[in-house]
Amino acid sequence: MQALKTIAFFNNKGGVGKTSLVYHVAWMLRELGLSVVAADLDPQANLTSFFLDEEEIEELWERNEANTVWRAIRPLYEGAGGLERIVPQRPDDSIALVSGDLELSRYEDELSRAWAECTDGKARAFRVIGAFAEVIRQAAAQVEAAVALVDLGPNLGSLNRAALTACDHVVLPLGPDLFSIQGLRNVGPTLRTWREQWAQRRSKAPPGVFAPEGPMAPAGYVMMRHAIRLDRPVRAYDRWMAQAPGAYREAVLGEPEEKLPPIEHDPHCLARLKDYRSLMAMAQEARKPMFLLKPADGAIGGHQTAVAECYDDFLDLVRKIAKRCDLSLPS
Repeated sequence: MQALKTIAFFNNKGGVGKTSLVYHVAWMLRELGLSVVAADLDPQANLTSFFLDEEEIEELWERNEANTVWRAIRPLYEGAGGLERIVPQRPDDSIALVSGDLELSRYEDELSRAWAECTDGKARAFRVIGAFAEVIRQAAAQVEAAVALVDLGPNLGSLNRAALTACDHVVLPLGPDLFSIQGLRNVGPTLRTWREQWAQRRSKAPPGVFAPEGPMAPAGYVMMRHAIRLDRPVRAYDRWMAQAPGAYREAVLGEPEEKLPPIEHDPHCLARLKDYRSLMAMAQEARKPMFLLKPADGAIGGHQTAVAECYDDFLDLVRKIAKRCDLSLPS
């Protein structure tokens, strides 16, 4: 069995379809025969709402067990012990969902203090920072997962910083607009700083104390929702998409280039995904990914062509992510 690969999907610009991307990548990996952990580390718990309906989430939050990321971490936060063993939800036999929880935001201040205390080699500080990595490892062990996908909120706070120490790779979703490109310019230098700071702190971890490696290696970017809209000319999309290759190299890789390829030939662009619009509404209603919609779900006529195109788009994307992240896919 291959070692667990943990991949974060992250940008500090919200609203680009990041959570939908994580959801569909998880299901496509499952289609290809891999077991997957989907970890919802965004306090808004949007990924959880993709997998579970409101009644299921309400029941989940009412039960007194470690069935969300916060419930698993809370004893450590309260000083009452270590982590509780996570009880992941199972939307499918091959998918383990580490459910989100609105209370997770309470962990921010503790993580900020622990980040500073790691420089002094304090064991508890490393346990606090490493809690996300440990929760993901526990969930992965229960389904023998080869890959974990991590959904993060759109900010540069201490919670995301700690969560990224659990991650081998980072995929950056973008929209074709000014705010996404500027978000990329903010995220890139921050990622490099966090990576360097964590490497310095990790070297001071006491013997026997778990400290995740946290390489946070950039895997590439995904341009989301670049369809033509009636209220915005296509040239506006083209303008911002054309800036993505240069912004990614300069901000994320720290490698500015004078001569840049167009986005359709940029090796760092993992995919340019369309806005599938009506398919998304059907998928949310059916509680399944867009590329698995059937006529019984309302995908009839021309919708079936769109479903097939969506399947091919995500299949190509997942193959590229796997290649970038050294993840072996079943033949």
